[in-house]
Amino acid sequence: AILTKMAMIDEYILGGFVASLFGFALVYNLRRNVRKTRVPKAVRADESLERSAAGGGVREEAAGGDADIIIVGAGVAGAALAYTLGKEGRRVRVIERDLTEPDRIVGELLQPGGYLQLIELGLEDCLEDVDAQRVFGYALYKDGRNTKLSYPLEKFHSDVSGRSFHNGRFIQRMREKAATLPNVRLEQGTVTSLLEEKGAVKGVQYKTKNGETFTAYAPLTIVCDGCFSNLRRSLCTPKVDVPSCFVGLVLENCELPYANHGHVILADPSPILFYPISSTEIRCLVDIPGQKVPSIANGEMANYLKTVVAPQVPPELHGPFIDATEKGNIKTMPNRSMPANPQPTPGAILMGDAFNMRHPLTGGGMTVALSDIVILRDLLRPIRDLNDASTLCKYLESFYTLRKPVASTINTLAGALHKVFCASPDPARKEMREACFDYLSLGGVFSSGPIALLSGLNPRPLSLFLHFFAVAIYGVGRLLIPFPSPQRVWLGARLLLVASGIIFPIIKAEGVRQMFFPATVPAYYRAPPVS
Repeated sequence: AILTKMAMIDEYILGGFVASLFGFALVYNLRRNVRKTRVPKAVRADESLERSAAGGGVREEAAGGDADIIIVGAGVAGAALAYTLGKEGRRVRVIERDLTEPDRIVGELLQPGGYLQLIELGLEDCLEDVDAQRVFGYALYKDGRNTKLSYPLEKFHSDVSGRSFHNGRFIQRMREKAATLPNVRLEQGTVTSLLEEKGAVKGVQYKTKNGETFTAYAPLTIVCDGCFSNLRRSLCTPKVDVPSCFVGLVLENCELPYANHGHVILADPSPILFYPISSTEIRCLVDIPGQKVPSIANGEMANYLKTVVAPQVPPELHGPFIDATEKGNIKTMPNRSMPANPQPTPGAILMGDAFNMRHPLTGGGMTVALSDIVILRDLLRPIRDLNDASTLCKYLESFYTLRKPVASTINTLAGALHKVFCASPDPARKEMREACFDYLSLGGVFSSGPIALLSGLNPRPLSLFLHFFAVAIYGVGRLLIPFPSPQRVWLGARLLLVASGIIFPIIKAEGVRQMFFPATVPAYYRAPPVS
């Protein structure tokens, strides 16, 4: 009966919401200001030469360099890009700050959509021999109730699923694979600035471990220096938000209630995540709102985890959670969000977390990065000569539009879900949170649709928009049945306002036209320059 009612509601509201969406897009586009391409604030190549001649200690390479492409950073995006472009026959030079194995608490869960991109790039074997675990969906917990949400994998090969693992092991395997190509060169160094000449980036200046300063040149520089990028201000207008922080623990030698599933606990004040990262280890990430977390050094953090978080953990994981807290290997990480806001610059392009970030609650970052790499590879494939920087820059503007449907769907879902999943004293926010849990618990299209969006298997912005407001209308419907009292009608209206206040600012930041109507953007049709 519930499914029939929801179907009827969908039929009546679909037309209204699509019309509202078109109206919103029209008003938004009329208000947009045309942004001009600006020259990056970078070190000019001729200035670098002057310092070298004056004995400043900067070692120069030949102006042409020995590379077609310089990649700054060898994390997930940089290492995957190095192998991908090297396999295409490009001479690639990678400069990474630290080539030892990273030890991070994020970038450990790759959604099925991201795994498909990894296969497309020929890098799926990098998840072999790292004790990676298969992930088939999520278990959602709230107030003692739980529901299982499975990825819609029926139409895919049996090997396709999510994967969870130690981030550092995965990155090292990709670096090793990239280094096997004779035309890919990895070296350790800290890039301090981009080299600019006549409005175009010509290369980079970097320091080695022993403090020596060098410059390197290439027709195209791709900046992938991560979430703490010190180069992004030269290539975009960053608007970084830090809505919360993750506190990371590792639980050892225990079993999850639902094997091979991620677990999301809708706790107070914000969600708790559990997922396997090896055959014997489970990662726990505790979301703490704001930018400040209790001190680890003076024991405040351990006390917070034991008194506030532990009582909300599923009983099967309570003991291991306390043990991990007492063991003391606690790490923290700010959760950053940054819409892509590029300033197209000849000779350079941003990728990965340096370019675009979203809340890591949904584990979508690597999926976006790998999807971007596939798009960039395909755009560069027909171009033999990268030396015409201004023409190449104009052509690569299409990248920013082509990536939008996938990237903006995953970004919007991550930001919206985090806001919905966080506890709030506001009755309307409480109703939205409860409606979301119950909507997903309905099963059928009500769970498979949202989980297909989250997994990256069906990254369609309109589908996201409709499911999000279907949750809101489902919540309103529950308030009005069986007797719509004035108080309940008012609460229902406020619920719709809350839902709009959550999703519309995120959509606006992503870009309504590029997200929903990419085919109307002129750059979408850019053809490769004639060699």
